[in-house]
Amino acid sequence: RNHSSRRESKYTRPLKIITHLFLLGIGLGVIAGSTLKTIALQKQKGYSTSSSWLSINWISLPKRSILNSQSLNLGRNKKKILKLDLSLKGTEITALSQRWRALANNQKGIEASGYLLFLDDKKFAQLTPSAVLPAASSIKIPILVTALRMVDSGQLQWNELVEVRKELIGGGAGWLAYQPLGKRFPIHEIATEMIRVSDNTATNLLIERIGGINILNEQFQELGLPSTKVKNLLPDLDGTNTTSTQDLTRTIAIVDSGQVLTPRTRDLFREVMSTSKTNRLLPGGLLKGLGSEKNDVDYNLLIKGYRVYNKTGDIGIAYADAGLIQMPDNSRAVAGFMVKGPYNDPRSAELIREMSAAMAPFLKPKKSNQPQR
Repeated sequence: RNHSSRRESKYTRPLKIITHLFLLGIGLGVIAGSTLKTIALQKQKGYSTSSSWLSINWISLPKRSILNSQSLNLGRNKKKILKLDLSLKGTEITALSQRWRALANNQKGIEASGYLLFLDDKKFAQLTPSAVLPAASSIKIPILVTALRMVDSGQLQWNELVEVRKELIGGGAGWLAYQPLGKRFPIHEIATEMIRVSDNTATNLLIERIGGINILNEQFQELGLPSTKVKNLLPDLDGTNTTSTQDLTRTIAIVDSGQVLTPRTRDLFREVMSTSKTNRLLPGGLLKGLGSEKNDVDYNLLIKGYRVYNKTGDIGIAYADAGLIQMPDNSRAVAGFMVKGPYNDPRSAELIREMSAAMAPFLKPKKSNQPQR
């Protein structure tokens, strides 16, 4: 019996080993196939959430971007973006459009533009929305969106460090211009300061990291912003950088719609935009139209149920403000205003406030039908 058992063991043990190896191979094949399929699907969607062992070490990227439009590869959503219809095919709020026109006609020597679009039902109001005007700092909105798209594509890290360089220092707003040359700051701080205090040096650092002016303009075109162009680094006091109210509102609308950013970077966009300190134009005008002219604009809008994520622009000869408006019923609209006039003419800023105030009656939500408790 012992001899038979040893002989049986002699043949069955290798067979068991072979069987185990065969099953193990099948299991590994299934896992590998599933993993590759998942990665392929994520890549097709334009982003990847794979583990760090599959990630590229972006820390080794050069300080000065040498990417061209092909290597930047931000065109993953190009067809979808261009198909997004934000043209004036909704229902026009003619009473508001006429009110804006009357306000602008009362200010001789000032060129004005305005555009309001309700994201839920596509109702709109307009005043020469495609007019190409000096962008001032409002151009920082599409610059922020372009940077966040690079975060999505993996070609820019939100905590990546960039250094202050002499040729990128911009005068005017901001504190980064006064930092030691060579000092490094993370992208998230640079992008935030670009919006929070309209830091021009931060903007120039971000433009350079994106790939420079030419690459940035290519990305604006891809986003469907025909009037938005950067010709010079900030502060651009001569007003050579341009955009339109239709471009500005489109930029914000396509972000909020989820067309160009993943949910996480869309959250980053709103968080950064919420830090903007200047709120006297669009938000201040809206608060005035709602019957209040208190100093703490953001707080007083908030207790009325409104939130405005905006960015202004001011170079003396031109003023701008554009933002996402969240209303008490959680419906949303985007609005943009631009004016061009005599240097430091107070009528320019006041016109934007008056046009913003004129929106208020149309931004009030319908009364709730819920019974009161």
